[in-house]
Amino acid sequence: MLRELVADAPRFRLAQLPTPLEPMERLTEYLGGPRLWVKRDDLTGLGLGGNKVRKLEFVLPEAISRGADVLVTAGVAQSNSVRQIAAGAARAALDCHVVEFTERPGVVESAGPPIGNAMLIRLFGATVEHVGWTGDRNGAIESAAAALAAAGRRPYVVPYGVSNPLGAIGYVAAAHEIEDQAADLGISFAAVVHASGSGGTQAGLAVGLARSPLRAIGVDADAEPERVKADVTRIATGLAQEWGVDVAAVADAVEVAGGFAGDTYASATEGALAAIDLGARLEGLVLDLVYSGKGLAGLIGMIRAGRFAPTDDVLFIHTGGAPGLLAMPDVLGRLAR
Repeated sequence: MLRELVADAPRFRLAQLPTPLEPMERLTEYLGGPRLWVKRDDLTGLGLGGNKVRKLEFVLPEAISRGADVLVTAGVAQSNSVRQIAAGAARAALDCHVVEFTERPGVVESAGPPIGNAMLIRLFGATVEHVGWTGDRNGAIESAAAALAAAGRRPYVVPYGVSNPLGAIGYVAAAHEIEDQAADLGISFAAVVHASGSGGTQAGLAVGLARSPLRAIGVDADAEPERVKADVTRIATGLAQEWGVDVAAVADAVEVAGGFAGDTYASATEGALAAIDLGARLEGLVLDLVYSGKGLAGLIGMIRAGRFAPTDDVLFIHTGGAPGLLAMPDVLGRLAR
């Protein structure tokens, strides 16, 4: 039934799918097992790729059907999410207005010309306004949208991280894609592990895997594991209720692993630096400090804590982030080599 619901949902095709599912043989050998695999959602294509592209495919049709002429969203200067939203707006012939948060704790703000994601956001044609961080992510987006509406525009609010039940459908579809690829390879995964922040990716996986023994483990990347779990649960149960999926089962399946994000969002943890180093040297992967690096650090931490058997197969979802890493030229000097 879930597959039919996904197939029937309005969709604006953006992503190059299915993304590859690859073995990480050298990292597996380095850690002594379990057998590790990576789902390359950094290769979704649009705007240099990432996990938000899947979500946008299901959000954009609503914006278009409502006659919107501008997408409104928010993030910090090196937001991977905003980069992908700006690229999606360009593809859909919509303007994009970005609330760029300043002074968020843990975020190092670069002086000089925009680089990395900040440069790409502007390259894709987005307009940017700067707002001081208060913690009210979506409130700032709503305020910007109200101002645009008062000026005669037709704004559509894309929530922080493209994380709402509509966006989560992208990862319901991804869950089915993973099941199909695993079946083709003759693999039964013990878990799917990924970085979790605004919650939509993990929420979609929770719903998509509701009738499967496979479960997704989100690694808190925001230094707010309780808030992350609450947001994942809210989004997942909202979609489950709408689609007639067992709400209690979906809520019970939500697991967020804390302790890998450092003191604040975007803080450069030793675990994330080590994971970036290992991913690059052993597997040729480019991970970022804010999300995918912390996601892999969480997986490595769970392995070293004995969470998985050496004979298990475990899947890591690479959610993207390379442009953000390229805006941090000091990272190389901080890696323990």
